Amino acid sequence: MASWWMHMFSMAFALFLLMDPIGNVPIFVSVLKDIDPNRQRKIIIRELIIALIIIIVFYFLGDALLGFLNVTMPTILISGGIILFLIALKMIFPGRRDPDVELPHDKEPFIVPLATPLVAGPAVLAAVMLYSGQHKNDLMLLLCAIVIAWAASTLILLSSSLWKKLLGWRGLVACERLMGLILTLIAVQMFLEGTDMFMKNCAAK
Repeated sequence: MASWWMHMFSMAFALFLLMDPIGNVPIFVSVLKDIDPNRQRKIIIRELIIALIIIIVFYFLGDALLGFLNVTMPTILISGGIILFLIALKMIFPGRRDPDVELPHDKEPFIVPLATPLVAGPAVLAAVMLYSGQHKNDLMLLLCAIVIAWAASTLILLSSSLWKKLLGWRGLVACERLMGLILTLIAVQMFLEGTDMFMKNCAAK
């Protein structure tokens, strides 16, 4: 039972890092800066609920898709490790992100860019699909991890203006890079587990 909880919180933490709520705080603030604060909270809650729905849909489709493609467990772990590692590098060495290009100032955001790709982005959806194949015999494990990661991200993004004031732009960047470093460790561990499993399968043949 203890192992189940450790697995669940480990996945929840990895998904939380991929959702990158702290890194998304400046973008949420920029996109919503011309909207009334009370309306901002409603928009954030709506967009995050949409993001959760998108993630859960991919969660249920992931196992079926991986089964259809006949993807093995070592492949899931190795490819997942590589994907997470590349994402972690982008968090540690971020490029320029300009939300104003994607959203005109006179329009209220709907689905894009807040729900997706900022929260339910390709990284999160790919990770959910990979995890669904890795834990296909325990539906509640990943579902609980998704909800916990989403709830933690929601709390941070609902208080995005407060986080901006407390940490400042430099503090937010520093936090995002720290999260990227932690995600690197998770990615390397996943890659090593997949490689070890692949070598054992080859030795058994």
